Amino acid sequence: MFCWCSTSSSSSIRLVLWQNWKTLFRHSSSLHCPVKVKPYFAAIPRNYSRQTETMMESPENDKATQTAAAAVPMSKNAQRRFLKQQRFELKKAEKKSKMKEHKKREAEQKRKEWEDRLAGVGEAERERLTEERRRRRKEHLEKLTEEKGKKMERLQEARANGQNLVIDLEFAHLMSPIELKSLVQQIMYCYAINGKCAVPAHIWLTGCLGEMQNQLLQITGFDKWLIEKEEQSYVEAFKDRKENLVYLTADSENVLGELDPKEVYIIGGLVDRNRWKGITMKKAIEQGIRTAKLPIGAYLKMSSSQVLTVNQVVEILLKFLEKRDWKDSCFQVIPLRKRPDNEDDGPEVGRLDNENNAVIEDQKVKRQCIET
Repeated sequence: MFCWCSTSSSSSIRLVLWQNWKTLFRHSSSLHCPVKVKPYFAAIPRNYSRQTETMMESPENDKATQTAAAAVPMSKNAQRRFLKQQRFELKKAEKKSKMKEHKKREAEQKRKEWEDRLAGVGEAERERLTEERRRRRKEHLEKLTEEKGKKMERLQEARANGQNLVIDLEFAHLMSPIELKSLVQQIMYCYAINGKCAVPAHIWLTGCLGEMQNQLLQITGFDKWLIEKEEQSYVEAFKDRKENLVYLTADSENVLGELDPKEVYIIGGLVDRNRWKGITMKKAIEQGIRTAKLPIGAYLKMSSSQVLTVNQVVEILLKFLEKRDWKDSCFQVIPLRKRPDNEDDGPEVGRLDNENNAVIEDQKVKRQCIET
């Protein structure tokens, strides 16, 4: 939210970002404002960033600042969503910082324990322990190299003969910068999960243009990903196979029973927050493309939204490609928070719902994407 305020130290009016109006009133007393300050909530531009804020605060951009402040006021719901997102980002950054400090302390403790261990033995034993440590490190690196090579072979084979999964990125203009960032994170998860699968899929990114493309190019190693990156739409990319296109949408009446190797399954790349209900179904109908939905309802009830993230849909499909069991695939992927309290948890799952573990998982995913 933006608000105007004047200060005794400067006659110029500055555009200030406040988390809420109460903060403004508390701060106004310390500024000795000569005028009564009123909070003003303006719509946040789509291209808003810290750089934009800095630019707007500079004296030479007073006119641009005044134009921005004249924007349409935000609704109360929009204000709440924005504040909630701010709190989430702050909490996430705090957890990430704590995790970094924790890892630093652990590394320091291990180093100290190693030095103490060497200090308590003779010269011959010290040399033996040092050599053994070098050998273990070498074996670990060789194992990682071997696993990476096998992963590349699987992904190359998937590009030639794997199940085609398309992530439709033509909805980028409907999302805010925060939602675009969330979608990029989900795509990173998709690629990392696909690389770990025994039976990976052939993943396509279609409609990869503009800001969506810019965000993806910021991922370290994205240019080396073994997937298809198409600026054109999936209709153009598969113009000779339109009859094989199947758009996966929760609004479809057709339940997906099997995955046909000849079919091309499309997943809508949209972080919609329930704002764009039915948009993928409408798009598929207009394009004359068949639709289907995952058979989730046959195996469990969803306690909240029926909408799954892009990476959750991709992971369910990948699990099914490996095990050919929809129930097991759904139970392993769908978070516990989306199931009713009395829902049978099914087989033991390795899903990380804990926020601290989620931070660790994010870091692992980024490493896996970079190492490709």
